[in-house]
Amino acid sequence: MGRKYNNPPVIEAVCEFRLPPEIKWDLTVPGFIYEKVKDEFPHKEQRLFQEVELKQSPQGVEQLVHSRERALFLTNDRRIFIQVGFRLLAINCLKPYPTWDKFKSYIEAAFKSLLDTIEILNLQRIGLRYINRIEIINPGHSFKLADYFDFRPFLGTKLPKDISGFAIRCVLPFPKTQAECNLQLTTAVPEKPSNCAFILDLDYYLSQVQIIASNDALAWIEEAHTNLEEIFEGCITDHLRQTYEEIQ
Repeated sequence: MGRKYNNPPVIEAVCEFRLPPEIKWDLTVPGFIYEKVKDEFPHKEQRLFQEVELKQSPQGVEQLVHSRERALFLTNDRRIFIQVGFRLLAINCLKPYPTWDKFKSYIEAAFKSLLDTIEILNLQRIGLRYINRIEIINPGHSFKLADYFDFRPFLGTKLPKDISGFAIRCVLPFPKTQAECNLQLTTAVPEKPSNCAFILDLDYYLSQVQIIASNDALAWIEEAHTNLEEIFEGCITDHLRQTYEEIQ
């Protein structure tokens, strides 16, 4: 089991399932899903999203941009919602983040509603993403990134040590789950000028398409979450960890 905190820095978590092109999809699918989840997600909305599609052509890979509507089904407090788009199901959770067990129960309910609506053998993509906003309150002139982050920019010995802003990214492979994690840390605008703020973005996704059977999807998500917990803990120091009030 990973660490648990009273006030985790998560501002948004999202679990996404994308279906392969051979899946038959029509406008009735969102309505059928809503009927299965409306007790916990009673509120409905429609929103327009831009989606990018990569398509192979004789000239190479083409990038196509589509504007498509998605149906949103929201809880009463509107912090957790299901998105149903064209061959897409996503479950979003906004702050304050509940426990993983609670968020996972929403993921399982939404995914089951999809499987009960249409027949799916394999998934084209699965992703689990956590966006963390880390605000360090009034750190003073002695502020050092190394006091808070084990994942941070390295400047070497010949460059100035003061940094006014940065964005660093790396991709971590996870062969066991045939996945990768896109790990990013960037500076952000703080709520108060005397503070320092950062966005730590952990995006864990299937690295190859259509290699996960739908029956294995939830087990994959569970292992993805375990790996993301380890990545998050590996990014921060004990000094920063103490500010989130670990639950013993």
